[in-house]
Amino acid sequence: MDSVNKTLYIPLYGKAYVSKKGIILKDKKAEEIWDKETFALKGKSSSKWLAYYMGVRSAVFDEWVKKQMKDKDDTVVIHIGCGMDSRVLRVGTMQHKWYDVDFPHVIEERKRYYSESSDYKMIAGDVRYDDWLTSIPENKKAVIVMEGVSMYLTFKELQELTARLCVHFQQISLLMDCYTILAARMSKYKNPINDVGVTQVYGMDTPELLQNDKFIYVKEHIMIPQKYIDELTGIEKYIFEKLYAGGFSKKLYRLFEYRKA
Repeated sequence: MDSVNKTLYIPLYGKAYVSKKGIILKDKKAEEIWDKETFALKGKSSSKWLAYYMGVRSAVFDEWVKKQMKDKDDTVVIHIGCGMDSRVLRVGTMQHKWYDVDFPHVIEERKRYYSESSDYKMIAGDVRYDDWLTSIPENKKAVIVMEGVSMYLTFKELQELTARLCVHFQQISLLMDCYTILAARMSKYKNPINDVGVTQVYGMDTPELLQNDKFIYVKEHIMIPQKYIDELTGIEKYIFEKLYAGGFSKKLYRLFEYRKA
């Protein structure tokens, strides 16, 4: 795998870590894959604080997806940049069509651990281009998650991706996390992804800039809800809250929801 694709092991480790501790997120599949792969993380990427953050981030996305699926019938779920994530197992398809999308070599690796079904398919493709969308016959409603993806796309690539999604689907609900411009600049010098060789990332401060006549910014979500912080105790809770949930954190990470109605 290239450097960007190796970043998938960082959230995998985080979800396996919190799952084994019995907090934040239950993810037996992450535990299974991590134990078998034993990818050697180093430096900041193996930090327990980052593991807690990755676990909380995934739990927040899970909650949003569940709500969207319950509120919308006749919709498909698309997880862009799925990596080795087991969201489809944690959430369940609820009889919706679910598509996990990532680079071909990631999907090849993923198929060692996941099996397709009538409701669940894996799509190999580069979301910077539009050929992968031809694998999705449904075109009415889509619930789309982009967790840990936007920072590897330029603003132009994000615009083009959302425009293609708007052409394909009649209605869209999309949730994605973003680095701020400050975080992107700092990432050249201090970011766990540096430990797997990634130095170029991108940020966005103004979510409204991604809007067009069809694609509308809805709101910003809380990245680290208090209920997950409260699952930690003592000094760990204090440190995590200061590092990842305070005002400084918001200067680095944001969580935005968009829609096409």
